[in-house]
Amino acid sequence: MDLVWPVTAWAVWVAALAVAFKVSSRERPPTSPPARDAPQPVVELLRGMRAQEVFHSALFELAGRGWATVEGDRFSLAPLRREPLLPYERWVLERVAARMAGAPYAPVIALMPDGADLEREFMPLVRQCAIDLGLARRRWPTMIVPLLLAAALVVPWYATVSRSGVSWAGGIATMVSFVAGMSLLMGGRGFLATARGREIAGPEAAPPNPEQEWIFTGSGWHGVEIEPAEARQNAGQAPKRQEVTGHVVKRWVHVESHGEHGSRRDYYIALHDGSSDKATAFRVEQSVYKDVLPGDAVRLVVKPRSGTVVRVLAHERHW
Repeated sequence: MDLVWPVTAWAVWVAALAVAFKVSSRERPPTSPPARDAPQPVVELLRGMRAQEVFHSALFELAGRGWATVEGDRFSLAPLRREPLLPYERWVLERVAARMAGAPYAPVIALMPDGADLEREFMPLVRQCAIDLGLARRRWPTMIVPLLLAAALVVPWYATVSRSGVSWAGGIATMVSFVAGMSLLMGGRGFLATARGREIAGPEAAPPNPEQEWIFTGSGWHGVEIEPAEARQNAGQAPKRQEVTGHVVKRWVHVESHGEHGSRRDYYIALHDGSSDKATAFRVEQSVYKDVLPGDAVRLVVKPRSGTVVRVLAHERHW
């Protein structure tokens, strides 16, 4: 079976895809002045947080501006105000009012819309807000490029199937063409943060006031203190290794400047067991920091004396 032409066709298509993504990733002159500040939900979006986290961020930001009241894990709507709302904020208030159905208050966790509604209706509104603020942009101005790339898949697919028929090579070519084509079409024009957007998103800062930190524990929202793991240990009695489990409730980066020698970044996650009045902070590798998000359930092996995570034994996404 001669696969020279199919391999060549696939190589050309992959090269065209790489060039298209490379060109589209270049910074463009902003069409509008980028915002100095950004709403917290937009910042969470740019940080790659899940839709549920972005929704809750919008909910608590609205409460902070007087549109609602949060006491413990109970949420109640305030009388309507004349302050203008962003489209995604209007969507949040309308959906929350519909879920409360006239009740004076409701548990915060009960107000979460379905994931499909968040992805289909809420997140596009937040993305558009980021674009309007000059903090993000579409990868391509129109759908022409992804459509052309998807249509061009016909060439390597046909070259492979015509040479190999129904063999394993033809089956793989069909599967790859289908997945790649659907990804290009469903991904549409894509979504990229601008330089200013990346600057605003940045690494999340350490909690400025841990005693007023709101965290989601898996069973509701609570205000708890976050303390370092080593603060809980007696250096003479602490084991060298310990297994801990819980929900990730916060993550942040501590940047320590060393003058002319640059700076050092330490990555942290805070873990809560669902019942304690405090969450415990552990130092993690950058790869772990990027992989886990608030709300994830994890099981870790840690060094209690230094508060460092040695290994991730289990990691489960709840949302």
